[in-house]
Formats: sequence, C-alpha cells, structure tokens
Amino acid sequence: MKISKYLHSCLLFELDNYQLLFDPGKFSFAEGLVTPQMFADVKSIVITHIHPDHFDIDILKSIVELNKAEVITNSQVGKELEKANLKYTLLEEGTHKAGPFKLQAFPVKHELIMDNPLPQMTGFLINNKILHPVDSMEEKLFNFKGIELLIMVSMAPFANEPTISAFADELHPKQILPVHDGYAKDFFILQRYAAYKKHFDKLGIKFHEIYKVGDGISL
Repeated sequence: MKISKYLHSCLLFELDNYQLLFDPGKFSFAEGLVTPQMFADVKSIVITHIHPDHFDIDILKSIVELNKAEVITNSQVGKELEKANLKYTLLEEGTHKAGPFKLQAFPVKHELIMDNPLPQMTGFLINNKILHPVDSMEEKLFNFKGIELLIMVSMAPFANEPTISAFADELHPKQILPVHDGYAKDFFILQRYAAYKKHFDKLGIKFHEIYKVGDGISL
C-alpha cells in the first residue's frame, strides 16, 4: 500500500490499482500546488468532518466531476452534499469496503477549538493497520495501542507538541505519518519534524518527515 500526502490532511491511498482519497480540503488547494486533476483516477473519497481544511464543496465537486468517485462521509457533511446534489455513502460507525480497502469507521471527538462548536467527526481504522483519528486524541483511541501506522496531527490551534507527543507515546505505533501542517512554512515544518523524529527515535517509533506534495510512504 502506498500513502501519499497532498498538503495538510489530504492523503491518497493506493492499493491494487485502486485509489482512495481522504479530506481534499481548502488548505491543500489554496496555493495551486494541488489540483483536482491530480485525482482523476480516484475511486472513493472520504470526508471526515465539515471543517474547511478537510472539506470544501467546490473542490469536492470538481474532483467528482472528473472521476464519478463514491463519496463516503457522515450525516453532518452529508447535509451539505445534499444541498449541492452530490450523492454520498453514509458511514459513521461500522465497516465499509472501498475496493481493496476495509474502512472501519467510528465517531471521535474533535479537540477543543476556540469559539466554535465541535463538528461531527469520523475516525478510521484502515485495513486493520492504519489508525486515522483525524483531529482527535481522546482516550478511547488507546484501544489501538501498537498499531502499525498512526496518522498524527503534528501542529494545530487545538494542540501543542507536548500534548501531541504524549498521545502518540501512549499509543506507541510502529510508525507515524504527520499531517495537519498546511499553514506552516517549509523551514518551520522541517525544524519541528526534526524535533519529533528525535523524540520518537528514542522510543523506537519511526517518524516519517513527509510534507511535500506527492511524497509518501509504502506499507
């Protein structure tokens, strides 16, 4: 399986010639480095929650017009899709097959954000070895201790590095793919990712310093 990053929290999963896209939000497309045409072969698209850095209706429509992909999401995002006459598969809890991908969905609580209501958010276990908790670090996620790969928020208005690293320390995955860095300059990302790598190396956890468009890892 290949996982490629397209800025911030936009991730492309590829397995057996099937492409699955997560959260093509506004941050990823803001500077024109990422375009809908890059995802012309995507078969399924997952939207985890309604925040604009994870979901933008115009971007999503542009991608779906190219590939007629299945959109998988929860009811809060679904209401916005209905307004735009976009079809979707409702997935809030339980298991769904998207080609060779097994998506185990579960509700997760978004970390607190200033002066805004918390959205409905859906986390995922992908093929029983990748944990995508999105913007959550709640305690129930420790049920996945020792998971092969954690998709980890690396910087955010709702968290600091000691909080983030403590969550990942307790979860103790074998590997970490950092996300949620789309508003930071390259020099800052490089500096902070070097700090994360130094920290996780001590625990025997492989931290992937991935941030450039299209860079990724293979599992």
